[in-house]
Amino acid sequence: MTTSAIPDRQYPGAVVNITNRCSLSCRHCFVYREGNPNQPRQEMDSATMVRKLAELQKRCGILTMLWMGGEPLLRPEVLREGAKLFGRNTVTTNGTLDLIELPRCIYVISLDGPPELNDAIRGKGTFARVMKTLRRVPAKFGPTLMCQCVVTRLNEDRLEELVARLRPTRIQGLTFSFYVPRQKDDSELTWGSLERRDRAVREAIRLKEKYPDFIWSKRRSLELMLSPHAKAVTDHCPAKQYVLPLYLEGEEFVIPYCCYGNDVDCDLCGAWVVFYLAAKLPVQLWDKRTPVD
Repeated sequence: MTTSAIPDRQYPGAVVNITNRCSLSCRHCFVYREGNPNQPRQEMDSATMVRKLAELQKRCGILTMLWMGGEPLLRPEVLREGAKLFGRNTVTTNGTLDLIELPRCIYVISLDGPPELNDAIRGKGTFARVMKTLRRVPAKFGPTLMCQCVVTRLNEDRLEELVARLRPTRIQGLTFSFYVPRQKDDSELTWGSLERRDRAVREAIRLKEKYPDFIWSKRRSLELMLSPHAKAVTDHCPAKQYVLPLYLEGEEFVIPYCCYGNDVDCDLCGAWVVFYLAAKLPVQLWDKRTPVD
């Protein structure tokens, strides 16, 4: 589906992939599952992109935009003009490029563990590059700086080490997202079942209890990821109802099945946005026994 075929309805939030190019090649990135996005190819020009996003904002009443890629900071001109259109902006970045001042903005910087674990997934030297970026952030910088860690089977036992390394830095808070596998994914990143993933989710809950001001994941959203509740959420995915995903394909935006790609195993989804939205909806939708944060 292209943007011209989007139904006339309201979306409180949207996710837009403004480039497929990136300064890294992370092992768990869905963009790289389609090949090398850094090969020369035509991308929508900046003026057209901003114009289309302005039209969609008015048409769909979008309040919050999540800017992603690839690496969105490779297109700073789109971010500077596009961020003016929305009441709230979130930019997901790998943290290897200098951050720019943007209005009403949260930067979500990706790190997946202490240096050796993070770099095994995101590339040699990546952790150090992110730390250098944080040190270059001006003292008076408007956007909020937070980190999101993709929890996998590889790093589930070392999440607290990442917390310890981040707390003294400019990072103000940390959230956990859990690896979203492809269908028939047998990689070392996935647990293969919700029951096996429970151990990692419970560790995130433990850290939420220990560092309540630094871990920004909501306890209720983490609890909904546990095996007794998770499938009830993903069977009625709230992101599909409330979030408009816009994926860049050449000179057009297309609407994918999921903002994590069209080949994902929804039953094993651990996407932060899905469970964050689920936690804001009535508890009775998922399980009457689900505790409320």
